[in-house]
Amino acid sequence: MSDYAVVNPATGETLAEYDTLTDAGVEHALASADAGYRSWSRTAPAERAEALRRVAELHRERRDDLAAIIVREMGKPLEAALGEVDFAADITEYYADVIDKITGDTPLDILGEGSAVIRRSPLGVLLGIMPWNFPYYQVARFAAPNLAVGNTILLKHAPQCPESAEALQAIYRDAGLPDGAYVNIRATNDQAATIIADSRVQGVSVTGSERAGAAVAEIAGRNLKKVALELGGSDPFILLSTDDLDAAVQAAVDARLDNNGQSCNAAKRFIVIDDLYDAFLSKFTAALGEAKVGDPFADDTVLGPLSSLAAAERLDEQVQRAVSQGATVEVGGSRDGAFYPGTVLTGITPDMDAYGEEFFGPVGTVYRVADEEEAIEIANGTGYGLGSYVFTTDAEQAQRIADRIEAGMVYVNVVLADSPELPFGGVKRSGTSREMGLLAADEFVNKKLIRTV
Repeated sequence: MSDYAVVNPATGETLAEYDTLTDAGVEHALASADAGYRSWSRTAPAERAEALRRVAELHRERRDDLAAIIVREMGKPLEAALGEVDFAADITEYYADVIDKITGDTPLDILGEGSAVIRRSPLGVLLGIMPWNFPYYQVARFAAPNLAVGNTILLKHAPQCPESAEALQAIYRDAGLPDGAYVNIRATNDQAATIIADSRVQGVSVTGSERAGAAVAEIAGRNLKKVALELGGSDPFILLSTDDLDAAVQAAVDARLDNNGQSCNAAKRFIVIDDLYDAFLSKFTAALGEAKVGDPFADDTVLGPLSSLAAAERLDEQVQRAVSQGATVEVGGSRDGAFYPGTVLTGITPDMDAYGEEFFGPVGTVYRVADEEEAIEIANGTGYGLGSYVFTTDAEQAQRIADRIEAGMVYVNVVLADSPELPFGGVKRSGTSREMGLLAADEFVNKKLIRTV
C-alpha cells in the first residue's frame, strides 16, 4: 500500500492511494515555492487579504464535500466535520480582516531624536507538517497567518489525509493565489528532512506527537532554522464548585469526546473536589457510557471510529496497562476494531504510567482531591502544558488557579471556546509557539528595526 492512502477506519477499506513525490518532484516543489515567494511577498497586503477571503469563501461553498472527505479519512462524525470546515473558513477570514495589524509598522518610543519602527517582513518558504486529527483547521491556523504576512507554504499533510490535502490545494489555486504560494507535497520523512535542510526553506512548523516534534526540531536546529512546535497535551479539568452540576458534567463530556476524543487540547484528566466527586463520577460515567458509537455519517453518532485501527489498538493497550497497574475501569474499555467507547478510569496514582500519559481517544481519568492545593498539584503533575479548564463559582479562586497552572491556555467555566482571535499553544512538552490570534503572525517574520534620524 502507498504511504499516502485513504483508509476508511469505520470499514478498514482502502478507498484511494496516492503516489509519493519523487526527488525530482521535491525539487520542483521547492523551486515553485521559492519563486512564488518572490511575487507573493511583494503583493500588496490588500491583495493578499482578498485572496484569503476567497479561500474562506471556497471552504464554505465546498463545505459538504470537504466534510465528507475527512469523515472517510479519519472517522470524524459528520457534524463535527462540518464544524471544522466552518472554523477553518473563519480562521482564514480573520487573517484577511486583520492584515493591516499584522503587516503594519509598530512605532517605538525612543530616547533621543528621530524615530524608530518595527517593520514585520516575511521570511520566505515555510514547511508545515500537519497531523490527521483536524485536516482543515490545522492547516488554516498555520497557512493563513503566514500567507497573510507574505510567506509561502509547503504543506506536508499526514499520510492518511491525501484527499483532503488535494482538496485544499485546489482551494488555494482556485482562490487565485499565484503558483508556489501554497504547495501540497506528499513527501516521505526522509524527503521532509531534505526540505528542512534546504537553504530556500526558512522555517518549519509541526503539529503532532512529541516524537515527531523532537525529530523535526533536531533537524531544524542543525540547519539553524526557526521551528514552531504544537505537540500533545493531557489537559486538566478542575471542578471545585458549581451551581449546576449537570452543566459542569456536560461540559466535561463535551471536552472529552470532541473529535472522537482525539484532540490535543481536550480535557483528559478530571480533578474533582471531594464533596462533588461521587455525584460527578456517577453522572460523568453514565454520560460517557451512553455516548453512541457508530457510523460517523449517522446523525445520532457521538463517537465514530478512531482515526485508524492502529490508533485504537494503541489506546486499548494504554487502558489495559493502566488496569494491570491497578486502575479501575468504571465504564467502557473494550475495543471493537477501530471503534472505542467512552471510557472512564479511576484509581490512577503517580506511580502508574497512566498518570503522565496522554490518552488520545475517548478515555477520561478522574481524580478525587481534598482542596485547591491538591488540585493544582495533580494538574501540574505531568510533563504536558497545553490547555486547562477550571470550574468554580469563586472568581478569585479561578484567578489564583489560572496563575499557578503550568499551561499555555486556561479556560474558566467554559469548554470548546476556541476562536480565531485567541492564541493557541502550550509550554513544557506541549510545544514552543503560538498559533491563531495576532501572536501567530509573529512566529515567522523578520521584526526589522528601522531607526531614522
